[in-house]
Amino acid sequence: MEGAKTALYEKHVALGAKMVSFGGYVMPIQYHSIVEEHRRVRASVGLFDVSHMGEFIVRGEKALEFLNRITVNNVTKLHVNQAQYSAMLLEDGGIIDDLLVYRFEDHLMMVVNAANRRKDFEWVSRHAADFNGVEVRDASDEITLLAIQGRNAPELVQSLTDTPLDEIKYYWFHEGTVAGSPAVISRTGYTGEDGFELYIANEHAENLWDAVLEAGRRYDIEPVGLGARDTLRLEMKFALYGNDIDETTNPIEAGLGWVTKVNKGDFIGRDAILKVKEKGLTRRLIGFEIEGKAIPRHGYACLQGGESIGHVTSGGWSPSLDKGIGMAYLAKEYTQVGTRFEIDVRNRLFNATVVETPFYRRPY
Repeated sequence: MEGAKTALYEKHVALGAKMVSFGGYVMPIQYHSIVEEHRRVRASVGLFDVSHMGEFIVRGEKALEFLNRITVNNVTKLHVNQAQYSAMLLEDGGIIDDLLVYRFEDHLMMVVNAANRRKDFEWVSRHAADFNGVEVRDASDEITLLAIQGRNAPELVQSLTDTPLDEIKYYWFHEGTVAGSPAVISRTGYTGEDGFELYIANEHAENLWDAVLEAGRRYDIEPVGLGARDTLRLEMKFALYGNDIDETTNPIEAGLGWVTKVNKGDFIGRDAILKVKEKGLTRRLIGFEIEGKAIPRHGYACLQGGESIGHVTSGGWSPSLDKGIGMAYLAKEYTQVGTRFEIDVRNRLFNATVVETPFYRRPY
């Protein structure tokens, strides 16, 4: 199996995880059951190794100005210890990657998707050359990233740190110590549940992994693989790069207009986005439910009256809702909630309906 190994590779193997190649890494897709791991996160708490994500450190007097130029959100609005969701665009408005930007006292950090890490770093480095004194460093191989997600995650993590977690609001972070390990404690999340992400040096990875699992025994914690991470994010209609967004999609049709701040000043891709807004959308990313026991998958055709109206980008069986759900780009006239259409599932047509999203809303 090809791919780099995270600092926790041996832990995953010892736990009997099914390992797969993903984003250039060998990662756990599941330990026992994707459905059981999904439901454990929804009902209590789960522990994820997401160290395959890429981290770039950006320094220099013009670091804010630089990141404001290459991302769609307004980086200058960030306070110290605040994070924001954003994206980088090509000149034609296509999405290079979606990402997080963290503002520290003396630097910024970009967190990018594993599969795009090298492409992203080349793009960022090339444009950094236009900003005198800005330095960008790829620190991905030095950092372990754990995500602890679920309604019991705050109580669990609080038992391992003196940092007052109730002071960390959504999309904010603190620097502290967790189970004796220096950590950046972030509250962004990707599952729809409460929880924290812990950025730590690789040498502390195994000790912290063990400490979280030990402290989580009272909550019946389980390690969770990328399979359940995908079903959890799908229930929230969180876009996955390579499925729902890529260089052929723009952030407006993808439902990311809320982070695309065209009024902040110039940024790469802004002119293309203004043209999209002026002309109007021809398609839009929607959420749907499918009838019966059919499981929609990426690439399946969407039809109405025998005519193609779009395609599925992400789909699967929802463990929380016990039904098939998915996301699809549909022609604009078919995107209203309640619109019915068909999906071609292995040469059989199944009825589907455009629904409000997120599909799942946490009850606490």
